[in-house]
Amino acid sequence: MSLVTHWIDGGPVRGSGDATQPVHDPSTGQVVAELGLGTAEDVDRAVASAVVAAEAWAQVPLGKRASVLFRFRELLVASTDELAALVSREHGKTVPDARGEIARGLEVVEFAAGIPQLLKGEHSEQAATGIDVFSTREPLGVVAGITPFNFPVMVPLWMSPVAIATGNAFVLKPSERDPSASLLLADLWAQAGLPAGVFTVVQGDKVVVDALLHHPDVAAVSFVGSTPVARYIHATASAQGKRVQALGGAKNHGVVLADADLDDAADQLTAAAFGAAGERCMALSVAVVEESVADALVERLAAKARAVRVTAGDQPGADMGPVITAAAKERIEGLITSAEEQGATLVVDGRGLVVDGYEGGFFVGPTVVDHVRPEHDVYQQEVFGPVLDVVRVAGLDEAIDVVNANPYGNGTAVFTASGEAARTFRRRVRVGMVGVNVPIPVPVAWHSFGGWKDSLFGESHVYGPEGVRFYTRGKVVTERWPQRTAPAPTASFHFSGDSQK
Repeated sequence: MSLVTHWIDGGPVRGSGDATQPVHDPSTGQVVAELGLGTAEDVDRAVASAVVAAEAWAQVPLGKRASVLFRFRELLVASTDELAALVSREHGKTVPDARGEIARGLEVVEFAAGIPQLLKGEHSEQAATGIDVFSTREPLGVVAGITPFNFPVMVPLWMSPVAIATGNAFVLKPSERDPSASLLLADLWAQAGLPAGVFTVVQGDKVVVDALLHHPDVAAVSFVGSTPVARYIHATASAQGKRVQALGGAKNHGVVLADADLDDAADQLTAAAFGAAGERCMALSVAVVEESVADALVERLAAKARAVRVTAGDQPGADMGPVITAAAKERIEGLITSAEEQGATLVVDGRGLVVDGYEGGFFVGPTVVDHVRPEHDVYQQEVFGPVLDVVRVAGLDEAIDVVNANPYGNGTAVFTASGEAARTFRRRVRVGMVGVNVPIPVPVAWHSFGGWKDSLFGESHVYGPEGVRFYTRGKVVTERWPQRTAPAPTASFHFSGDSQK
């Protein structure tokens, strides 16, 4: 059985520890690899290599950095099928969905390849007599990314291309659930000509996370995951004086108004709720429906949920695969049970699903729960599974109140034929990413991704312009070159506020 290792100083490394952890294929429940868990010593070794690499990489001209990004992009395109197969095997998502994940990551690589333009500063000629002022942005040094299981390629690509393009060395701590894709990414970076130590992978669990959070040579930490962990990472790393962008959990609402195209809304909600088995931070897990059309929409949702083809992710025609672990399956089914016990109506029940030929897999079927109330556990918690709650409301005002009362503020969408209603919704809703007749409003790479409230800790969103600012610090230079032929000006002992001199 293969051992998944670290990638330090330009190549695979076994690491100093003996502890391992099994990596499962969620479709079968079988162990497909063993993961070598890192130690604090491995983190020290990785960061020491990254420190040296960062000093040299920061001096590489912008055009040469961009050329590495361009080569990396071409290698990613050529390796899409291999990467998608790895992701499907260890995560369980369908191969087409894995390809889509890689494509969205490629967008950020393409954005970061424009780094010569993105790092242009500002210049003020003759700010005072003989004095010019200009600004630059410089890399931080060594930065770390701690990424989740649900997007083992896309989320590292949300972080590393921008961090590397801006001149930093990047240390990745991927999820221990599906770690193999991280090593293929490391190899592609090396093939693209990235110097050893600029992209590093340290596998592991909380031991590695804490070592990165406390390491004095790690200047910044990026994280995507659950809200409790995001809160912990933000508090811990901030206390160490590090920059932090920590993206947490979500409870995303799709609001369906009475004038919406119900067939289209049902299609969009089904795909957004059950794609990737609901294991997306942008999944629409709540349908907030105007009461006058709720019965008609629920009828459509039920039919579409029952038609979803659930099987192993590498099977042709699969719409949805398993959830990530047996524990996740048990937790999701427990929340479905609690909804029934607390008075909600199970319209489609995905508990107890067994897929022929994959009897050991961690499958939960698409589930539609009607008459959900905000106090129900299935609404209170981020289910992170194929469960769609239906909350009925009187109209747009109540729908906005429901969304705004939720502690999360990651993504939301409204389905309507009314421009007035859509504008009212997008202006009043307190959520970071909003879709209008778009179910999963993940911003394109030249904007930035991030939520509000308990979905984000720290001030910075990820990738896009905010990513460039996060991985760099500003410097302003005020300079004067005295004329050698003219009398030297007399230095003043007093602070001057007169820019006319």
